[in-house]
Amino acid sequence: LLEWPALGVGNPLVPGALAFGVVSLVLLLAVERRVHNPMLPLALFRSASFTLANILTLFLYAALSLVMFLVPLNLIQVQHYTATAAGGALLPFPVIMFALSRWSGGLVARIGSRLPLTVGPAIAALGLALYARPGVGGTYWTTFFPAVIVLAFGMAITVAPLTTTVMGAVDPEHSGAASGINNAVARVAGLLAIAVFGVLFARTFEARVQPRLDRLTLSQPVREDVDRELPKMAGADIEQLPSMTRAERRAVREAIDDSFVFAFRLVILGAAG
Repeated sequence: LLEWPALGVGNPLVPGALAFGVVSLVLLLAVERRVHNPMLPLALFRSASFTLANILTLFLYAALSLVMFLVPLNLIQVQHYTATAAGGALLPFPVIMFALSRWSGGLVARIGSRLPLTVGPAIAALGLALYARPGVGGTYWTTFFPAVIVLAFGMAITVAPLTTTVMGAVDPEHSGAASGINNAVARVAGLLAIAVFGVLFARTFEARVQPRLDRLTLSQPVREDVDRELPKMAGADIEQLPSMTRAERRAVREAIDDSFVFAFRLVILGAAG
C-alpha cells in the first residue's frame, strides 16, 4: 500500500495471482465435494445459521482489520503520534473486550443470538463511522478515543454470541471443522479488505492530492521531487528534500495530510457500511 505503483493493479503479477486464486478456490470446492473426509465439509453450509454467521464474520472482521491497519498509519504519519502512543491509543479495545467477555458470553443463553448479532454489529459500525470524524490535529480524547470505545463495545457484544452461534449450528462431531472455517473466514476477510479498500484508498488519495499540488507554485524540480515521494502518501519524507523552502514544505505537507485524511474518511465510512 505504501509503495502502490510497484504493487498496484498495473503489475502483471496481480491479475495472475488473482486468476490463480480463483482457479484454486474452484478446484478446492470440486475436490471437497468428492472426498470421503473433506477438510472443508460443504454440508455444513446447509445450515442457515452457520452460513449467515460466517457471512457476518466476513464483513465484521474485514471492517475491523481495515481499521487496525489504517488507524495506526493515521496516528503516526498524520497526527504525529509516536509508535508507542499509537499502540496506547488502541489499548481500550482489548481492555473492553476482556472486561466484557464473561457478560457477553452469557447473552446467547439469556436472550438468544438474534438480538446481540443485530445490535452488536450496528454499534460496531457506529464506532467505525466515528473514526471518520477526526481531521488533522485535536486531542485524542475528543477524536479517536470515542471511536475506539464504541467499536470495542460493539465487538464485545458480538464476538462471543457469534462464536457460540457458529459452534451451535453444527453437530458436535463437526465442531473442529466449523471453528476452523470461521477462523479462516476471519483471516481472509482482513486480507480482502486491505486489498480491495487499499486500491480505493490509494486512488482517492492520488485524485485528491494532485489538484492540491497543481495549485501550488512549485518549480519543476521541486514538483518532481514531491511526486517521487507521493507513493508513500502520508509517509512522504518532504522534510528531506533540500530544494524546497520552508513555506513550500508546509504547503505540501498540508496538502498530503488533508488528502490522506479525506481518503481515510471515505474508506472508513465504507468499512462502516
